[in-house]
Amino acid sequence: MARVTFEGVTKVYGDGVRAVDTLDLEVADGEFMVLVGPSGCGKTTALRMVAGLEDITDGVVRIGDRVVNELTPKSRDIAMVFQSYALYPHLSVYDNIAFALKIKRTPKTEIERRVDGAARILDLEALLKRKPRALSGGQRQRVAMGRAIVREPAAFLMDEPLSNLDAKLRVQMRADIKKLQSDLGVTTIYVTHDQVEAMTMGHRVAVMRKGQLQQAAAPQELYDNPANVFVGGFIGSPAMNMLEARIERSDGGLAAVLDDTAIPLGDELLARRPALTGYEGRDVVLGIRPEDLEDAALLNGGGAPRLAGRVELREALGSEVLVHFAVAARRALTDEVRELAEDVGDDRLVEQYAAGLQPASATLVGRFGPRTRVVEGDAVEVAVDGRALHFFDPQTGLAIAGA
Repeated sequence: MARVTFEGVTKVYGDGVRAVDTLDLEVADGEFMVLVGPSGCGKTTALRMVAGLEDITDGVVRIGDRVVNELTPKSRDIAMVFQSYALYPHLSVYDNIAFALKIKRTPKTEIERRVDGAARILDLEALLKRKPRALSGGQRQRVAMGRAIVREPAAFLMDEPLSNLDAKLRVQMRADIKKLQSDLGVTTIYVTHDQVEAMTMGHRVAVMRKGQLQQAAAPQELYDNPANVFVGGFIGSPAMNMLEARIERSDGGLAAVLDDTAIPLGDELLARRPALTGYEGRDVVLGIRPEDLEDAALLNGGGAPRLAGRVELREALGSEVLVHFAVAARRALTDEVRELAEDVGDDRLVEQYAAGLQPASATLVGRFGPRTRVVEGDAVEVAVDGRALHFFDPQTGLAIAGA
């Protein structure tokens, strides 16, 4: 095992595209690090530079104490698991797992020990004589994992290994890979576009955008304290609601004003985000997580601020109801919000951004309790948890937090 370190790592292709831009990141010995971001953000390129499959334009990659920039892939003591299983169709499961060891002329008894050990860990013992065509997608992916395990590398590199699996199997494989990494304790860098995978699997998650690292932190820290608009909007499902607001004085205190609604900023919020006091009279981007919006009819009184809306769509999920409702407010239309909309295919918001349009209403998503009775077309009063609001500078995109 070994730590993996990126020191100012940059990759510029021949056509001038800067795929990775001055990446500084240290993956600790035994850590499970997830690189996440939209397509084209540079996460796979960063992984391939560690593997030796992409040349490094500038900077240094270290595995342990060794600078590996000029080393061949086979000299780097890593094992890679790809999106495609890349199994040899004419070889048995046993021979697929053992292939790299045979190439290295590992003694037969050692090959048997390692393959049997990997098969036991991955529950493949009954399948060792089968060919890949006789396996399910999940079984094939476990064989690919076994091929990596038997090499006993310093680090695992995984490039979207679950993207070819169906949704149910992906959930199971997420748990399997996380347990496997915990049991083996091998330093692992895992690339995914799926932020749910990132949040559920990684010890830490590194969010990338346009080749640059935006934030690297534990999953809950990313969720609770995103460093900027992009991280706030990318992490979380459904995504954070982003609105234009203005910080103004109201009833003796500060409030975030949306058109005709003022959301008071309480003492608890201001204690955590004291820099907001410097934004009085200025515009901000207000972020509200769906779980911080609730059908006010389900609450027993309380002084939570309210938004008046009209229900556009109801999605009942059993334990909760996702309610899409329109309010008198304006969606934030920053570059980051546009990029996030493009990533999820929100064509309507992308078109609004391109045209510079600001509709008189914005559609928000709330995560309501299962007892809500609202239906499409209803007027609804929505309670806002004012303690959990997020604020970002509209020019820099950075979170407004400390003094």
